Amino acid sequence: MSFSLKLKNFKSLIKFLKILLSPFVFVYSGVIKIRNLFFDKSVLKSVKVDAKIISVGNITVGGSGKTPFVIYVANLLKNSGYNVGVLSRGYGRRSKGYKLVSDGKEILTTVEFCGDEIIQTATECKVPAAVSENRVKGVKKLIKDTNVNTIVLDDAFQHRWIARDVDLVIVDQNFLNYKSALTHNLLPLGDLREGFNSLKRADVIILNRKFFDREEMNQDLKKYFYGKKLFTAYYKAISFVDAMKKTEYSLEEFKGQDSLVVSGIANPKSFLDILEQVHVNTKNRLIFSDHKDYSLKEVQKIRKQFYTTNSHSVVTTEKDAVKLSRFNRELDDVEIFYLKINLNIDDEESFKHYLFNKLNNAS
Repeated sequence: MSFSLKLKNFKSLIKFLKILLSPFVFVYSGVIKIRNLFFDKSVLKSVKVDAKIISVGNITVGGSGKTPFVIYVANLLKNSGYNVGVLSRGYGRRSKGYKLVSDGKEILTTVEFCGDEIIQTATECKVPAAVSENRVKGVKKLIKDTNVNTIVLDDAFQHRWIARDVDLVIVDQNFLNYKSALTHNLLPLGDLREGFNSLKRADVIILNRKFFDREEMNQDLKKYFYGKKLFTAYYKAISFVDAMKKTEYSLEEFKGQDSLVVSGIANPKSFLDILEQVHVNTKNRLIFSDHKDYSLKEVQKIRKQFYTTNSHSVVTTEKDAVKLSRFNRELDDVEIFYLKINLNIDDEESFKHYLFNKLNNAS
C-alpha cells in the first residue's frame, strides 16, 4: 500500500473518530469557558514569581512551530544580555516532577526522562533548562538552581497558574486558511485547544508561514486578530547535521540523494515539502506518530528499510534525531542526518523592540 493511500485511510479513521466523539465538544467547551472565567475574575489566581516570564504557546494541537519559536526567543534574549532559562512540562517523558535538564553548559539527563523538545532547546540555546508539569514550582526551582532571572515558558498559553509578563502565541498560517469545518472546532472534534476568541489574552500573535509565502488571512477569522500585535515568521533550511558526530554539511551536498526519510512529528508533510524544495528525494519514507518514542523494534525497521531501498543515508528532523541518537550502537552502520532549520521573524527589529520594551516595563 502506498504512503499516500495509507495517509488517506488514516485521516479517514481520525475523521470518523472525531465525529464519533463530537458530543464531548460541548463538555470540553464548558470546562474551558468556566476555567478562563475564573481566572479572568480572579477566582483562580495566577502566581507572580521573582523573574520575568515570557510564555510561548498556541491554541492548536501540534504542528504550529512552537519549539523553533522557543529556541528563537531564548537565543534572542540570551544574545541581548538576559540571564535566561527555559521551562517545559516535558511532553512524553518517562518521569514526573521537576528535573533540571541543563545548567547551560551540559545536558544533565536523557531524552527518556525529559522529552525531545527540551533537549533540542537546551542543546541549541546553551541555556539552563528544566521540565516540570507544575510550572509555578518548576520556575521557582529553576531560579534557585541556576539563578536565572528571565524564563521562557514552553507551551504555557493555557497554563494560567503562573503570571506572565509577555504572552506570545504562534499560529500556523496553513491552519488558519485550511477550509475544514472539523479543523476549526474545539477538541475532540477539531484541532483547537481553545477557541479563537481566547487570542484576546495574547500580547503578540505570530503567524508561522513555515516554508511558504505569506497568504491573506481567512476573512472569517480576521475579527479575532484586530488590535493585536501581529508578526509573521518563516523557516529557513540551514544545513544537514550528522546526528551522531554533529558534523555539518551544506544543503547542496544532499541534492539529488536517495535518502530514507524518517519522521515522527505532528506535520510530516511540511518536513517532506522542505526536503523536496532542497532537492532531496523523498520517495523512500517511514512516517511515525508525533513524539514517537523509538524502540528497538522501530530502529530495526529503519535499518531494514535503509538497506532494502539502498538509501544513501537516513534524513530526519532534529526532534527525531535526539531520540534516535540513543541507538548509536544499533545504527553504527547507518548514517543519520537531521535537517537544521531556523525560525525567523519577518520584521525582527519591530518584534525585538516590542518584546524588550514590554519586559523592561514589567513590574
